[in-house]
Amino acid sequence: MSVLDLARAEIRALQPYSSARMEASGGRLLLNANESAWAPTGDVGTGCNRYPQPQPSALVDVLARLYDVRREQLLVGRGSDEAIDLLVRAFCRAGRDAILIQPPTFGMYAVSARIQDAAVVEVPLRGDFTLDVDAVLAAVTDAVKLVFVCTPNNPAGSVVSRDDIERLVRALDGRALLVVDEAYVEFADEGSVADLLDRHDNLAVLRTLSKAWALAGARIGCLLAHPDVIALLRRIMPPYPLPLPSVDAALLALSGWGQANARAHIDVVRSERARMRAALARLPGVRDVLPSQANFLTVRFDDAEAAYRRLFDAGIVVRDVRRYPGLGDALRITIGAPADNAQVLAVLASSATVRGAA
Repeated sequence: MSVLDLARAEIRALQPYSSARMEASGGRLLLNANESAWAPTGDVGTGCNRYPQPQPSALVDVLARLYDVRREQLLVGRGSDEAIDLLVRAFCRAGRDAILIQPPTFGMYAVSARIQDAAVVEVPLRGDFTLDVDAVLAAVTDAVKLVFVCTPNNPAGSVVSRDDIERLVRALDGRALLVVDEAYVEFADEGSVADLLDRHDNLAVLRTLSKAWALAGARIGCLLAHPDVIALLRRIMPPYPLPLPSVDAALLALSGWGQANARAHIDVVRSERARMRAALARLPGVRDVLPSQANFLTVRFDDAEAAYRRLFDAGIVVRDVRRYPGLGDALRITIGAPADNAQVLAVLASSATVRGAA
């Protein structure tokens, strides 16, 4: 069975839009795309009067080397969000098919499914925010076409072991595509599972330059998957997804100097994460600090609303995650630069002191 047998038949049969850049490349005088012959006013980047490549060759090459995959196994787009949306639209028939998620988890999986009118099957994480593989597999029906697993998890920070990923992808063979979201994997002790792609055609991996590579504003993300899945998604992807300035920013960030700089910052985050977890746990009013393999800590408070307000009044914005299952008393705090983290600790310690004096 081909992994494409899981996809929508009408998408497999779709005649995709053929853009000017797809039909012809190279040449000295470009008169095939109705572009302006003049460069735009101001310093907005060379070549912005021309449409970009649908999949910029230089960026695809760099990312394929970074993630140790073949070019044909990689699709680059506007953040992980675009890849999630493309997967749902390609594999889920409206009103008939479903995705499976494990809350608490990243909200865009369910949003993309509901926009497509696909059902959302929920198998909650265990109380310690670990994945229950048996429960996930028991919940997979014929309607489930995509199983999303977020590791490290957002918003809890927990990880799914490589053994569990391998067990899932083997059990789902011929039944569903397993999509492993590794947005935070650069901060984790365990590495990527992208090396399993050649063994399992029903595995896909989401990666992003938004976190460890400091390019949240450039909106660059990747899907790593079987070449047939990549080719299928390109059929429904807009022809020019990546603005040239974003591509240029990504190439700079992924240069030799850029990679060394990013890895130095990752080391700082990992060190600060350990320091912050220990310091937060000592503060009065903090019930627990969840173990995290991401670039944030999720913290349980006696009064999360008061803690949020105290930080906000001091100009510090953290994420209120109390709406998520199992996190009704928690805030998610991104690990910032050491000086930023010191401010968080000072505000929360001051809050505790004020309560004690009262």
